[in-house]
Amino acid sequence: MATANLSSYRQLFTGFDLSALGIPALVLLILSMLILPFPPFLLDLLFTFNIVLGLVILVVAINTFKPLEFSAFPATLLLATMLRLGLNVASTRVVLVNGHEGTDAAGKVIAAFGEFVISGNYLVGFIVFGILMIINFIVVTKGAGRVSEVIARFTLDAMPGKQMAIDADLSAGIIDQETAKARREEISQESDFFGSMDGASKFVRGDAVAGLLILIINIIGGLAIGMFQHDLSFSDAGRIYVLLTIGDGLVAQIPSLLLSLATAIVVTRVTTSQSMSEQAAVQLANPTALYIGAAILTILGLVPGMPHLVFLLLAGGSAGLAFSLQRKSAQAEVDATEEAASLATPANKELDWDDLDAVDLIGLEVGYGLVPLVDSDAGGQLMTRVRGVRKKLSAELGFLVHPVRIRDNLDLGPNEYHIIMKGVVRAKGEVRPNRELAIDPGHTHGTLEGVPTREPAFGLDALWIEPSQRDYARTLGYTVVDASTAIATHLNALLRQNASELLSHDESQQLLDKLAERAPKLVEDLVPDRLPLGAITRVLQQLLAEGIPVKDMRTIVEALGEAVDRTQDPDQLTALVRPRIGRMIMQPLLDEQAQLNVLTLEPEFEQLLHSILQQSNDIQTLAIDPNLAEGLFRSLRKAFAEAEQQNIAPALVVSPPVRPWLARVLRHRLPDLPVLSYAEIPDDTAIKVVGTIDAQRTD
Repeated sequence: MATANLSSYRQLFTGFDLSALGIPALVLLILSMLILPFPPFLLDLLFTFNIVLGLVILVVAINTFKPLEFSAFPATLLLATMLRLGLNVASTRVVLVNGHEGTDAAGKVIAAFGEFVISGNYLVGFIVFGILMIINFIVVTKGAGRVSEVIARFTLDAMPGKQMAIDADLSAGIIDQETAKARREEISQESDFFGSMDGASKFVRGDAVAGLLILIINIIGGLAIGMFQHDLSFSDAGRIYVLLTIGDGLVAQIPSLLLSLATAIVVTRVTTSQSMSEQAAVQLANPTALYIGAAILTILGLVPGMPHLVFLLLAGGSAGLAFSLQRKSAQAEVDATEEAASLATPANKELDWDDLDAVDLIGLEVGYGLVPLVDSDAGGQLMTRVRGVRKKLSAELGFLVHPVRIRDNLDLGPNEYHIIMKGVVRAKGEVRPNRELAIDPGHTHGTLEGVPTREPAFGLDALWIEPSQRDYARTLGYTVVDASTAIATHLNALLRQNASELLSHDESQQLLDKLAERAPKLVEDLVPDRLPLGAITRVLQQLLAEGIPVKDMRTIVEALGEAVDRTQDPDQLTALVRPRIGRMIMQPLLDEQAQLNVLTLEPEFEQLLHSILQQSNDIQTLAIDPNLAEGLFRSLRKAFAEAEQQNIAPALVVSPPVRPWLARVLRHRLPDLPVLSYAEIPDDTAIKVVGTIDAQRTD
């Protein structure tokens, strides 16, 4: 049972920090000194401890780099002051009760200070004590109090400006959320500290006044007690009690002066990366000032009647110190020059290839107002959205899309962004990071308050609304997204439209290497002996340009292997590959009934185009009659719009020879209209003709 209890006590006190008892113990000691009588030996120990405490506080104050590093100073000052006053009360009790027994009645420390300082002369004791009081009360304490008041007021007045500066740096992306939080906490601590120091300086001032009053009370009380209670003569009572009182006042006034000096040092500190000693050593080490001082001392030393040896000795010392500092400064400048010369500067360094920055394949530049959207630590979702876009596109297109480099651009407006491909700005937009984008899909009902705008990816009508309106906007039929999603959607649309530019020889080789792991013979028979990598890359780029993914590399490589003996022209190879991957091409074009809605050309017009193409060897330079081409495009746009009104997404189906040229010219005029050939449609696909195109049609 006893063992169990001992174990419980051990668990209770395990990890207990005994240093946490220091302050409560000190407070208990102060209260004890105010109430209980202390023996002279204990008073000697506490007076010595009080002097050491004052010295420690002074040294710590001197060696701090900035006031906040000694943030415990106001509370420490209060406790140290109370300790000194408690010692005054305890020593006064001993002096008045036991003073008639002799000068050692109040302890060795008080007696030693009294006898050594005043040397038996009471007038000297009063003068010395008075000088210390003047220094402490009028010079140090009053000046420190005034400085504390001014700093406290200026610190409070500067708080709004500092907060605004932090918000501006955070908005500009110069700092992150954690740094901003730390700076705000530092400003708050600084305000609290200097406000506390303003009050703490009053402790020191009151302490000085209390010391003077205690001195007067002790002398008057000691004389009265000595003469009337212990039958001492006036001279004997004066000798004993005045000596003890002066000794008591001096032994308490010295720590008080140290605390006043520490207070003044803390409040007059200028925040730098150096301590007070380092600042003084650097800033006072001025050779010019020392030379001038040496010259003045030399002149004074030559004046008749002056102590020549002292003045000339100090003049020589000042001149020698100045010369030493000057040599040291010159050597430091030489070392800095040599170090700078040893490093190649941009002015004399020969240019090499490392000085040229590589162009980012995909980039996103944002204004400083959008930087918080990029900072995931601050809750920004843009990085997550961009990674999601890259992952989704890679899965859909069939190859790994390059990473997107996001960086800020101070040349942009605060809420603007640029999407860059291969170093060229391909799209621009502007979003509002603190608003939601309500997009009108075309079938909304009701009105919604907001700032009118255009959805950046597809140009749809939209409104910037407050986040609190999100749910209400959705009930009205709006599609609501945040600023990060709007940017990511714009990026996704642009990359999808330009997927062919994202694939190069490296990506093609990676696709072939991946296929070679599963079908090594298939790749080995084709590349590079029968078909170069460049031709394969061109075929893949043409497929991507028409929205066809390259996920089925096995079928594509098989088709190329069969067609390579007939031609190595990338355009013809692409036309031969497409029928082999027809089902992949058809899959996104089928409606809910798994049928393909198509537009066809009027047979005579299609035959005309076929004849024109047969007369030209290059479809890229082929030109037809402008009126005929305009009639074709106008009819296609009209038929496509009519189909869309019926919620039908049609595809244009033409003969294989016509398809490459027509797909090329419609790619930018009607990018949403796929162009297929009859050979690409699998035999089991249900087809529904929703319109026939005639170039002569004008209705």
